[in-house]
Amino acid sequence: MKNIDEKYMRIALKEANNALLLDEVPVGAIIVDGEGKILAKGFNKRESSFDPTSHAEINAIRKACKKRKTWRLTDCTIYVTIEPCAMCAGTILWARMKRVVFGAPDLKGGALGTTFNLYSVDNLNHYPEVTPFVLKEECGNIISNYFKAKRDSK
Repeated sequence: MKNIDEKYMRIALKEANNALLLDEVPVGAIIVDGEGKILAKGFNKRESSFDPTSHAEINAIRKACKKRKTWRLTDCTIYVTIEPCAMCAGTILWARMKRVVFGAPDLKGGALGTTFNLYSVDNLNHYPEVTPFVLKEECGNIISNYFKAKRDSK
């Protein structure tokens, strides 16, 4: 599974690079179905869309649901370069996704174990499997370098 997860995370990293081109926080996500087909891709567009919900995960989930004409993504895995926040982790849960694979931890807002773990709450109706830290360094570097450049330019 490790090699497959790394393969898909590299594609999510390409999406993060697409965010960089728009001077957005470089987070990328892709959704893969049970057959290994990429259903949707997304990256952060909060600044360009003036939308606080326009996270990479949300953008990819919206595309995948529209493509399938359903809000249920039960056989799907989402690959995201940074640990999902509470909003995204909740949306992944409500979409009934099978798995979440993420790269770097989010020390300020990660909701899958770093600042807290949403999926450890009792009595939820679904619990996605979580695989953390796939290509952790590469995923962490792209976002760290982005914020370093922002600080240096001030």
